[in-house]
Amino acid sequence: MENILNIKNLTKTYQSAGRTLTVLDDINFSVAAGSTNAIVGPSGSGKTTLLGLCAGLDRPTSGLVELNNINLGSLSEDQRAQVRNQHVGFIFQNFQLLPTLTALENVMVPLELRREKNIRTRSLELLDKVGLSDRGHHYPAQLSGGEQQRVSLARAFSNAPQILFADEPTGNLDAETSEKVVKLIFDLNREAGTTLILVTHDLELAAKTQRILRIKGGKLVADQLVENA
Repeated sequence: MENILNIKNLTKTYQSAGRTLTVLDDINFSVAAGSTNAIVGPSGSGKTTLLGLCAGLDRPTSGLVELNNINLGSLSEDQRAQVRNQHVGFIFQNFQLLPTLTALENVMVPLELRREKNIRTRSLELLDKVGLSDRGHHYPAQLSGGEQQRVSLARAFSNAPQILFADEPTGNLDAETSEKVVKLIFDLNREAGTTLILVTHDLELAAKTQRILRIKGGKLVADQLVENA
């Protein structure tokens, strides 16, 4: 199976009060297209930084990030944004919906950026898939946390991404709502044949993926395939 993501010798450092702080230290791994993967580790271990680098939201200090055969390091800010818009979906812990837009309009945004056709119809179909067809005219503030996360899930899949990055997608949800959102993530992912990379503290959630990458102190300390995933 072809790899959709290749990470080689990835290092990220910051200068802080005259000292060099190493957040990620020489990380190497590849991700097969269509696979489901979890990145786990304690707070401050570099998980979210790694996700941001993989998705081209930030640049590494050194090393290579290759997404869908595109070397992100050689691209400008605008070019990286274009790659994200074409190939990548995101789900964040705090939903990141635009408060002045309705649920439907939030889902439509990525499609409008891509100047797609039948935007409204497709967005309504996605809201229906996440069980929110009757909430399209509501604003984020009028929705529960679980509903907001389902809107962000519909938005993440609206540009038919090849790879979906989810950063603590259930971090702000109660157990019952989390379960529903997780089921939707995996169902939509399977249906679309998308690659999933999930950052989580929740080891039960991580165990639902096919592979767990464990990070500690900025280093990749374990890489295990999950049985029965």
